[in-house]
Amino acid sequence: MKVLICDDQPMIHETLREYILSEGFECVSAYDGEESLEVWKAENPDMIILDLMMPKKSGIDVCREIRKTSTVPIIMLTAKGEEIDRILGLELGADDYIVKPFSPREVVARIKVILRRMNDFANGMNDRVEKELTFDKLTINLSSYDVRVDGEPLTFTPKEVELLYKLASTPGRVYNREQLLSDVWGYDYYGDSRVVDTLIKRIRSKLPDNENWSIKSIYGVGYKFEVGNSSL
Repeated sequence: MKVLICDDQPMIHETLREYILSEGFECVSAYDGEESLEVWKAENPDMIILDLMMPKKSGIDVCREIRKTSTVPIIMLTAKGEEIDRILGLELGADDYIVKPFSPREVVARIKVILRRMNDFANGMNDRVEKELTFDKLTINLSSYDVRVDGEPLTFTPKEVELLYKLASTPGRVYNREQLLSDVWGYDYYGDSRVVDTLIKRIRSKLPDNENWSIKSIYGVGYKFEVGNSSL
């Protein structure tokens, strides 16, 4: 597995590289936004660690550009207090974020959690769970991380596919935000429940209106996937 580190601080690269290599992963580096896009296109990494503030192009711009064509997992690095930009990054498709200063062990743990969740879903570890769900023109396939409406593919990030699948796998069941954080992001995810709200908003924006299924908000509780007449 290849990890791309995008940050303008050499010390960040040196520290993260040591820990990432110790896990048996390959590591490549970029030190500004423009170089980040060049290296991403040339190296085709399996995971990107992306700093929010970089020269030439910001992490937000880099994330936006990557998400036009790729669903590669992105972990965004943000400075303490950059909450608005962090949420914007998640809205643009980052899968996770880590606030500086951070422990390199935490970054590696997040990488492993994301990969484990993707592998668990894709491999169908629970044989009782179907890998593909279908609801009136909507198809969610976890084996290929593919979401389609009327046979046409939609651009979903891995985390968006996992969250949509989680809700749709048990129609009518209400999940609170903490359950979704635990089940979709992993038990050692350190984020907050607003991340769930942000991802739900992104999923809804990508799905067309359909009278036979919808993601419904349950005020003060969480969300459910409802089959029947309802609106998103």
